[in-house]
Amino acid sequence: MGKNAIETIMGTVVLLVAGLFLGFAYSRADLRPPQGYELKASFASIGGLEMGSAVQINGIKVGTVVGQRLDNQTFEAIVVMSIDPGVRLPVDSVASVASEGLLGGKHIRIEPGKSQETLAAGGTIDNTRDYKSLEEMVGEIIFTATGGKGQ
Repeated sequence: MGKNAIETIMGTVVLLVAGLFLGFAYSRADLRPPQGYELKASFASIGGLEMGSAVQINGIKVGTVVGQRLDNQTFEAIVVMSIDPGVRLPVDSVASVASEGLLGGKHIRIEPGKSQETLAAGGTIDNTRDYKSLEEMVGEIIFTATGGKGQ
């Protein structure tokens, strides 16, 4: 009888700890759908950017990538972002695809412009910089270092 009581108490403690862990994980996961207004941007290359990736200004998350598609006319990648309602971006802002290190994921980095006019909901960020992979950057450095000479 004593052994069953100890096993019951230990089982209850394990279930309680597991429940607390799940509650903590759920509260930190930010599973809510993005709230905000949508903006679009066109890129020649997005380098593996995924739905749900962060949109950041100076390292602070201000939105989420909520969609991406290929433009059938220009063959550019159209990225749709949901931006927090409290963040009003100037029309001359610049969007670029950035990496969080060598092995990190991709995100959209926005550099706010200086214009007094702001982008409206459903607007488009016209100033974009395409993603450059590590291989492309190394290739450019080698090309520059060799004086642009081919083989």
